[in-house]
Amino acid sequence: MKSGKTVIKLTDVMRIYKVGSERIHALDGVSVEVYENEYVAVMGHSGSGKSTLMNLIGCLDRATSGTYELDGLDTTKMGNSALARARNEKIGFVFQSFELLPRLNAIKNVELPLIYARNASFLRRKKAKQALERVGLGERMDHRPNQLSGGEKQRVAVARALINKPSILLADEPTGNLDSRTSREILALFTELHKEGQTIIMVTHESDVACHAQRVVRMLDGRILSDLPVEQDDAYQYRHGGQRL
Repeated sequence: MKSGKTVIKLTDVMRIYKVGSERIHALDGVSVEVYENEYVAVMGHSGSGKSTLMNLIGCLDRATSGTYELDGLDTTKMGNSALARARNEKIGFVFQSFELLPRLNAIKNVELPLIYARNASFLRRKKAKQALERVGLGERMDHRPNQLSGGEKQRVAVARALINKPSILLADEPTGNLDSRTSREILALFTELHKEGQTIIMVTHESDVACHAQRVVRMLDGRILSDLPVEQDDAYQYRHGGQRL
């Protein structure tokens, strides 16, 4: 698993929020690395720090202290514009709620990141078509979100996330709004993308979803509780009282 270059490297990262006079340690000295073409699941109860960790990895937030290197770039030294550019170029986001614009058809939704990047219209359409074909929606390009099933909406979201060929696909509870059959289809798509070389980091609270990854990082109280290959994760949880996070 741990081969190739490092695409994510957090070193002793703290994220502290001030709520009145209280200081909340959302992340408390987190150090973790993710390598190219790894498929990592991040798990934890509400308040464990997993969402804060994903916001930092996604360059949507900044650490209070410590360092975060994204694909070899030290994000702690970047200004806001440089950070936004790194986020748009290197990270593709997939959300639980799809985040599709209802008035746009599938291909227009997929084109959006390229519009922000000021790509020419003919190039946008070509790339968006290729991305939709890659996720099995080549025949649904002209359909709006209300004409698509939940699984198809999520496939559109995945195509949009892949349009800029990001170093990392960041998925936040990607099966949370889907039924079990459709969830299996999306997870199969993720497995296929991983086999093609895509690095994937997925937040989930479901162990049967996490088991599709190679590696499971479990968090508790802003710290990493365990970081194990998926085949060792169940045994670790059993040895520590059988409690799942």
